[in-house]
Amino acid sequence: MMNDVFTIALSKGRIFKETLPLLAHAGIVPKDDPETSRKLIMDTNQDDVKLIIIRATDVPTYVQYGAAEVGIAGKDVLMEHGGEGLYEPVDLEIARCKLMVAGRVDEVAPDGRLRIATKFVNCTKRYYAGQGKQVETIKLYGSMELAPLVGLADRIVDVVDTGNTLKANGLKPLEHIADISSRLIVNKAAMKMQHERIRGFISQIQEAVVKNRKS
Repeated sequence: MMNDVFTIALSKGRIFKETLPLLAHAGIVPKDDPETSRKLIMDTNQDDVKLIIIRATDVPTYVQYGAAEVGIAGKDVLMEHGGEGLYEPVDLEIARCKLMVAGRVDEVAPDGRLRIATKFVNCTKRYYAGQGKQVETIKLYGSMELAPLVGLADRIVDVVDTGNTLKANGLKPLEHIADISSRLIVNKAAMKMQHERIRGFISQIQEAVVKNRKS
């Protein structure tokens, strides 16, 4: 953690855009637009508050190891990470989607062990273990929908928003694993060391979530 600086870990894209009004409610406004700026550490209107812009999957790691006091990450990323060293005090109710199993529309149920393509390897193994099934997982980082079409995997596990991408590629949702939204996460050591400041920040973010819900 930077000395006397309150650092918030965020990722670009939908989560960042939907987080901006929540931060604004807490009096924090970034000085640059991460979509156009090349800076990885962004200044805000408060001299002692910085934003670090990193990959979504890295946010829990930065917070866990104290490179940021707090961060905002999707529940899918947190489920895959495991959540060690983190508190998860607020469901921000933004960037909603679902973590699902999907397969070909014309799928014939495969014999034997399923092959699942996903970037959510831990989530997938836990989900099927809960059903008493062993599966073979193939880790991919993108274009999951391609895997069943070319015979790489029987099914995929991925986040689904509208389902249009699945449909366009001849796939359909088969099983619902979890509802996903973004969460505020807090480093456990920082919560003890900067208790008053972090509790105040959490309260302001909770107020903003309630305000969003009512609007």
